[in-house]
Amino acid sequence: MPGLTILIIMNPYIVIPAWMVLENGQVREGRGREVNRMKKVVTSLPFKLLLGVVIGIVAGQFFGTALMNVVVTVKFVLGEFINFCVPLIIIGFIAPSITRLGRNASRMLGVAIFCAYLSSVLAAFMSMGAGYGLIPHLSIVSEVEGLKELPEVVFQLEIPQIMSVMSALVFSVLIGLAATWTKAVTVTNILEEFQKIVLEIVTRIVIPVLPVFIGFTFCALSYEGTITKQLPVFIKIVLIVMVGHFIWMTVLYTVAGIYSKSNPLEVIKNYGPAYITAVGTMSSAATLAVALRCAKKSKPLREDMVDFGIPLFANIHLCGSVLTEVFFVMTVSLILYGQLPSVGMMILFCLLLGIFAIGAPGVPGGTVMASLGLITGVLGFDSTGTALMLTIFALQDSFGTACNITGDGALTMILTGYANRHKIEKQDLKIEL
Repeated sequence: MPGLTILIIMNPYIVIPAWMVLENGQVREGRGREVNRMKKVVTSLPFKLLLGVVIGIVAGQFFGTALMNVVVTVKFVLGEFINFCVPLIIIGFIAPSITRLGRNASRMLGVAIFCAYLSSVLAAFMSMGAGYGLIPHLSIVSEVEGLKELPEVVFQLEIPQIMSVMSALVFSVLIGLAATWTKAVTVTNILEEFQKIVLEIVTRIVIPVLPVFIGFTFCALSYEGTITKQLPVFIKIVLIVMVGHFIWMTVLYTVAGIYSKSNPLEVIKNYGPAYITAVGTMSSAATLAVALRCAKKSKPLREDMVDFGIPLFANIHLCGSVLTEVFFVMTVSLILYGQLPSVGMMILFCLLLGIFAIGAPGVPGGTVMASLGLITGVLGFDSTGTALMLTIFALQDSFGTACNITGDGALTMILTGYANRHKIEKQDLKIEL
């Protein structure tokens, strides 16, 4: 409508955005995409957590004793609720994962699970070694002079867990294995339904509550003066962890290249889009389509191993997230509790974390959510330590996810090498995930 276009341009009193006068719709669509991207950023969990952190830190600098009474009370109640959900999350994530893998049991599946677990555990041990070597030199002071004392909780609404964390873990493993051995279809279906229920609880209740819990926690830390004095330390550990991701990816691809007798660079050069997508989505599951496309372009990877391995590893191989979590728990332990965990405690934590990583969902924050029981049960973190872990993990989770996804290509190289060495014929493998 040229006449209407001229009228709009000529009349300075009609306030209509310029992009509306174009008839081809290109600018309109571009503006719509920008709005959608902004909406995704604003509604994302990391943004909400970051907003909670900022508001909490600022509020903690101005709140008096009366308001802090409310803060510590609400923080206590929310912490109790999150701790109550931990055994449910363990059972909901671990047990169905075991039965699901059991239904598709095969030699290649066993090799894939072994590779994923070994990668995660060795990454955890590397991170643990780096933690003992580097963290004591980061100028972390657990007892800072001039800290304020938090007021007492007004009332303690305790919400006991239905079972202990370790009981939930043992129960999940036993019920999952037994259901697989006996081919208990009814129990397997119940576990699948229970997983859906738990995921809804996490999605609809726990995740929305987290920014509020984080905000109140950082408000308390800011009021005390802890967080403002330790902020440079958090920046350092995030940078250290990111360097650790690239070191571990180098190790994985070097081993995969040697074992499969192929050039790992032929795979790595195709993984740029998958890495960038993972940084944006923070979800292995959401990046799966791009990862498959990148892997299929890689000549050293057999197509059947790509179809089999990439979807599977997206759910069970979380080496970057595990590496991150290990380094972070050691740092938080020193900041809040004045000491690094013992070597024996950290070894147990790393070994169990590898199991939890296999059962964790490939969604943002899936690893740390699934392993909350280990953080509280094995390492003895309280609600403040848990909140701090959830926050710093979520704020850099995108890079851990990118490491996970890129590492999947190396493990698929190993699967290809194994299949070729054992003369396993190319086949059409389909796994329900």
